[in-house]
Amino acid sequence: MPNEWGLVMKKGIFYAIMASLVFSVMNLLVKLVSANIPSIEIVFFRSIIGSIITFMIMKQKKVKFSKGNKGLLILRGLLGAAYLVTYFYIISKMPLVDTSVLINLSPFFVIILSALVLKEKISCKTYGIIFIALIGAIITINPFGYSTYSAVALIGVFSALCSSGATITIRHLSKTKNTYEIVFSFLFIATIVSIPMMWDSFVMPKPLEFFYLICIGSVSFLGQIFLTKAYTHERAPVVATARYSSIAFNVIWGLVLWSEIPNITTIIGGVLIVGSCIYLILNKENEKVPTQKK
Repeated sequence: MPNEWGLVMKKGIFYAIMASLVFSVMNLLVKLVSANIPSIEIVFFRSIIGSIITFMIMKQKKVKFSKGNKGLLILRGLLGAAYLVTYFYIISKMPLVDTSVLINLSPFFVIILSALVLKEKISCKTYGIIFIALIGAIITINPFGYSTYSAVALIGVFSALCSSGATITIRHLSKTKNTYEIVFSFLFIATIVSIPMMWDSFVMPKPLEFFYLICIGSVSFLGQIFLTKAYTHERAPVVATARYSSIAFNVIWGLVLWSEIPNITTIIGGVLIVGSCIYLILNKENEKVPTQKK
């Protein structure tokens, strides 16, 4: 039994790392195609392809659209759309590693929003760790040397905030809504939102670019499958920690294809953000484990 349990845990970590690898490939494809295709147009193709795939699965599994909570479902879709638009934009403008570091601020915003919206209590120690993470973000953004880069980096922070807001709405919706319904609503709304935004800047993709766009929609869905499998085989804190391997993958892609070498501020900021987040994840897990009486 212990060996079987260990195998299951290894599978969970494997799936989490595979999810990180696949999503890093999506980032790579976004950066490649964004050289000629506007980021909002990439959002459109990613969303409409994902919507079609999700809808086909819903039909196959006979998942019906439920009633109620439509407002919250729309809010989740709008937050998810805002996340996609800003995330794909910063990928097109920043090194992949910087993008990856900034988006990892999302767990901290989730904690803050959980306290404000869900009225969850935050310990003084957690406030201290969040403060350290924010210092890491400031170092990465470098607002004192304000430039186009730092302005884009601030959009990256906003992207992480939108992602965390979407996470909070999912917590509520998952109590009454099917997962596929939540995913479809997000992708469908992102498709609708992106159409007027790209109307005046639409660029007809060349065959190779169109292939990349199809791959982005398909690869992102594959990444979601790996991530779902990871959570079914392993505890959430372990999966969340393993997913930080995405930073390593993004560093490799950036270094090999664009000679992107992380500068000292990115390294220091990344260490503070990722280190703080891993500490919070593991500390939260330990708090759930009751101590045995001797």
